[in-house]
Amino acid sequence: MKKPKRSFLKNEETSFRDRIFVVVRKIPRGNTLTYKEVATRAGKAKAVRAVGNILNSNYNPDIPCHRVIRSDGQTGGYNRGAQNKIAILKKESFHFHEKN
Repeated sequence: MKKPKRSFLKNEETSFRDRIFVVVRKIPRGNTLTYKEVATRAGKAKAVRAVGNILNSNYNPDIPCHRVIRSDGQTGGYNRGAQNKIAILKKESFHFHEKN
């Protein structure tokens, strides 16, 4: 069996990235989705870490990656700093459980 060409894999990866961005772009202000929910809606339920990695590389202000949180209700990471993520979420009137 032949291995797929590298370009095919790259296109598939880009497609998943695009699907993630489409899902995240649709999250309304004041709402959130979990990384798992984003992965599921993008078509790869087990790709939770990939979602985090892809969103970590996002600097497009049209993609509100700060609205993606962990399944336990914690904020999770943010490429502009966790405190900025918390501040933005609070400004958008989202209530979450801060870790003590």
